[in-house]
Amino acid sequence: MGITKHTFGKSMDGQEVSLYEITNKNQVTLTVSDFGATWVHMLVPDKTGGRRDVVLGYDSAEGYHTNTNHFGAVIGRNGNRIGKARFAIDGKEYQLSVNDNQNNLHSGPDWYRTRMWDVKEINQEKNSVTFELFSPDGDQGFPGNFTGVITYELTDENQVVLHYQGDADTDTIVNMTNHSYFNLAGQEAGAEAMLNHVVQIHAPEYTPVCDAEAIPTGEIASVKGTPMDFTEPKTIGQDVEADFEQLVFGGGYDHNYALCREKGEIKEAAKVVCKESGIVMRVFTDLPGMQFYIGNFIDNEPGKGGHVYERRSGFCMETQYYPDACNQADFQSSVLKKGDTYDTVTIYEFSVEV
Repeated sequence: MGITKHTFGKSMDGQEVSLYEITNKNQVTLTVSDFGATWVHMLVPDKTGGRRDVVLGYDSAEGYHTNTNHFGAVIGRNGNRIGKARFAIDGKEYQLSVNDNQNNLHSGPDWYRTRMWDVKEINQEKNSVTFELFSPDGDQGFPGNFTGVITYELTDENQVVLHYQGDADTDTIVNMTNHSYFNLAGQEAGAEAMLNHVVQIHAPEYTPVCDAEAIPTGEIASVKGTPMDFTEPKTIGQDVEADFEQLVFGGGYDHNYALCREKGEIKEAAKVVCKESGIVMRVFTDLPGMQFYIGNFIDNEPGKGGHVYERRSGFCMETQYYPDACNQADFQSSVLKKGDTYDTVTIYEFSVEV
């Protein structure tokens, strides 16, 4: 029980990077780094009593310098895609970098995940670490001076609580998320194990995309009668190769599920079961959307412990406002108003089913 600090390598500009190891009374361990406020390890008991690391990643900070798959990353200011890499607030248009076809993805290329975050608090009593990042006016093309904060807390109920907060001195876009990839059979277990995970997503609707560039059409469509339907538990692999246009566009699941239409109370969004390990993960959030992505673009990536991650080695459940919400009239806006506080919570809870 408690928090210990370890060296983890160097940042891209040569600063010392630290790893914070958080362990609870059940010997569940979460590790996070001040380089990118990154989620690095998640060691949880399996049904045999052993522990498995269930998040994909790298063995040192240097591995995260490139990290084209965004393993473990906190994404900001805006997660997911913004169509044509531009948006308008109060009639003024802002242009972002074009880094994904003709669009902007995850606010890059000047990623939050490649920056050193300040350690604002280490709370031994709460088993939490809080990181803070100042993003100046014009950073990544976004208006306003923005201060973003994320707290990682590990509870004795084996919940990893991610609490995002922030404020800005001008109306701006804020839609932060965590891009961790999970494989409940273990980070090294590969695609076959992941495709056998049983998933339930408590979303009757999703937001279809226009084409392979993955910008939403603006429609909020029913999943009923389609391979997108996870309202009843099924394996990830059951329908992934179906001849369904939306799956063809994404090369598999890479879609926003509409949990609700607007941010509200914290509710269960999804449940994932790995029968081989017995490990179960539940996701809870107060946000309206969750991007379910199954690593369709991972390609021969050297990861932890000498393991190589291939296509579909892990899945993401990225809670957020809907993609391109700043440009879509029917989606709840991702604009943070001057004087308001960005405040949202997502929880990943781990347990065992024998």
